[in-house]
Amino acid sequence: MSGYDEIADGYERHWGPVIRPAAEAVLDLLPGLIQPDARLLDVGTGTGALAIAALERWPQLRVTGLDPSDGMLERARVAADRRLGEHAHGRLDFVQGDAAELSADPASYDVVVSSFVLQLLDQRPTAMREARRVLRPGGTFAWVAWLAGEAPFRADEVANEVLDEYGFDPPEPGARGGEPPSAEVAAAATRRAGFSEVRAHEAELVHAWTPESYLAFFAEFDEATLFEDLERGERRRIVRDIGTRLRRLSVDELTMRLPTVYVTGRVRP
Repeated sequence: MSGYDEIADGYERHWGPVIRPAAEAVLDLLPGLIQPDARLLDVGTGTGALAIAALERWPQLRVTGLDPSDGMLERARVAADRRLGEHAHGRLDFVQGDAAELSADPASYDVVVSSFVLQLLDQRPTAMREARRVLRPGGTFAWVAWLAGEAPFRADEVANEVLDEYGFDPPEPGARGGEPPSAEVAAAATRRAGFSEVRAHEAELVHAWTPESYLAFFAEFDEATLFEDLERGERRRIVRDIGTRLRRLSVDELTMRLPTVYVTGRVRP
């Protein structure tokens, strides 16, 4: 996942704000479980949205955000300073590390959370077992991931149709990674990692783009490498043509709906 260093800026500006509400909804699964001075670990913290939101919600927490990408962590620290000020220095720490090989001692955290990371990991079962290892008896693991099988998104189709007309192959259709096919499968994987009292439910991320915001996302993040390599005039024409077609879409066609799954499990006391 070191490739995230290269896309950290675009992720922070164009994609992070889109998924942030769904990521922070993980915290809604935790009320009643947060005790004074509890320790929370955010696995795959990225730009720190979930870790920072946890500390904003429960200022008494001690939070560690872990990610393999230096570029993401740099932006997380800047965001923490901006949103939390001096409070961040005493209660929040961002560290580089691997979800499948946590450096933390056994039973050293009260809560482990993760948002939109586990579906990316080849070593997902190992990462889940690591989460269990570092949790204290009675501790909670809460995570969200994409669910397989989202419906086609018309704005994506429009943008890829334009690229195809200019001679560029559209991206291959299919899942982004190892998304579970159902809440039941996600829950079963969590139980196999050794958690009890496992609960899972399906939800949906709904985001309404404007033609301008989607075009910026597509050109500056989703297909940034392609657009950076284009000759300036060709880039301008492609952006113009995509923008023209996006402005013909309805509000519903510009609204992205992605299925998600939320899971919690506990370590037996």
